[in-house]
Amino acid sequence: MNMPWLAILFLLALSRKQLLGAAAPAPEQVVDTSGNMVRACLNYYIVPTYPNAGGLTLVSTNADDCPLEIVVVDGYQGLPLMFQPVNIKKGVVRVNTDLNIYSPYNTDCGSAVWRLKDYNYEIRQQFVTINGVLGNPRADTIADWFKIEKYEDAYKLIYCPSVCNACYYRCSDLGIYEDQWGKRLAFSNVPLKVQFHYRA
Repeated sequence: MNMPWLAILFLLALSRKQLLGAAAPAPEQVVDTSGNMVRACLNYYIVPTYPNAGGLTLVSTNADDCPLEIVVVDGYQGLPLMFQPVNIKKGVVRVNTDLNIYSPYNTDCGSAVWRLKDYNYEIRQQFVTINGVLGNPRADTIADWFKIEKYEDAYKLIYCPSVCNACYYRCSDLGIYEDQWGKRLAFSNVPLKVQFHYRA
């Protein structure tokens, strides 16, 4: 092989190495209904976008008081919620990034951190409940991590954590499963389209 070809191959290899080492752009920032960046650990209402929608709150879904699950209640603004990204130092909430969702208010049923409930074999469904762990990403907290993704002209919530590469889990959009307990937040093929309203 003559020298010009060796020089070309060297340059191609060098440019490929530089491209592979380049940092990927940061995911897009989530914005609230006023167009401001959604920030970690501030209060927001998660507001469904369908007509006459209310907000998200907690209800008991059995004869006992606990556990509590996340439901949409029409005509009610819901509970304020906070977001804590896996990297809390970043300060802003970004799409497709692992985060905890939690209420700043205490409950009698454990922590108010959202958690994916165990699979319900009777109705073949998974619901969102509370009593998760804030922060501390690892295998035993895999059910506590959610993401926000762009969806049409707003956003959707998904369960598809990236905090444990060795863990097995099923990814899904979160939507509404309506039964005698109300409009429960659950795995769904029809995402619940939402926006975020800042609560001062």
